[in-house]
Amino acid sequence: MIVLDTHIWIWWVDETPKLSSANLEIIQTHQGSGLGISIISCWEIAKLVEKGRLSFDCSVDEWLELALAYPGIELIDLSLPTILQSTRLEGFHNDPADQIIVATAKVLNVPLLSQDAKILAYPGVETFS
Repeated sequence: MIVLDTHIWIWWVDETPKLSSANLEIIQTHQGSGLGISIISCWEIAKLVEKGRLSFDCSVDEWLELALAYPGIELIDLSLPTILQSTRLEGFHNDPADQIIVATAKVLNVPLLSQDAKILAYPGVETFS
């Protein structure tokens, strides 16, 4: 399993050119073993839609239902270890959604797929380069 950062998931589902071909290949390679989506990504997407910073051709409810049904997607609920780990990310930035996503990958001991420079620069989580 790998964990997908929120933007990676959106770009993949919406077939956005922002998703690098290398990251698309990583997704396709790992579909059989699981593409983890933190529940916080669902919240983050809904908040972006609420604030008008993201829009879809359908309602956010419909988009999430469709996106969660993609092959290989596994929704990861919050757990006490993840919540606690998110408060122990030494030197990491203060975005709570990013903290939960990074903590999820750490607790599950799996790599995180992201194109976020702050996450990629953080040495406390395994990412793809």
